[in-house]
Amino acid sequence: MNKVFEGFRDFVMRGNAVDLAVGVVIGVSFGAVINSLVKGLLTPLIGAIAKVPDFSGLYFTLNGSKFLYGEFVNAIVAFLLVAFAIYFFVVLPMNVLTKKMKKKELSSPTTKKCKECLSEIPLEAKRCSYCTQIVQ
Repeated sequence: MNKVFEGFRDFVMRGNAVDLAVGVVIGVSFGAVINSLVKGLLTPLIGAIAKVPDFSGLYFTLNGSKFLYGEFVNAIVAFLLVAFAIYFFVVLPMNVLTKKMKKKELSSPTTKKCKECLSEIPLEAKRCSYCTQIVQ
């Protein structure tokens, strides 16, 4: 019985399981933030502009059956607002940050070429590790 618990402990303590658990928790928290942004700020803004704060009351009747298309419209609007919020508040800033980081990496070289064998060596190197030529 002790071996079973040891196996379970080893499984849970693996890096992948812990990373996945952390990712799920952060994802749920981030989802709550995005949903509150959409529900508390963007949806009322759309409602103020369109003069219709909620579409859930929209429906049509066909042969005595009610088709509540307003709920579907609400779901589409919520999806678009969530996608908008994620793009403009997460994806776009991350793309700008990544572009700046790449530009910084490209602007400062960390290697140089050996004049003898043309191998890439660190800037601080005084001797080529490939051909042992002294470099300056």
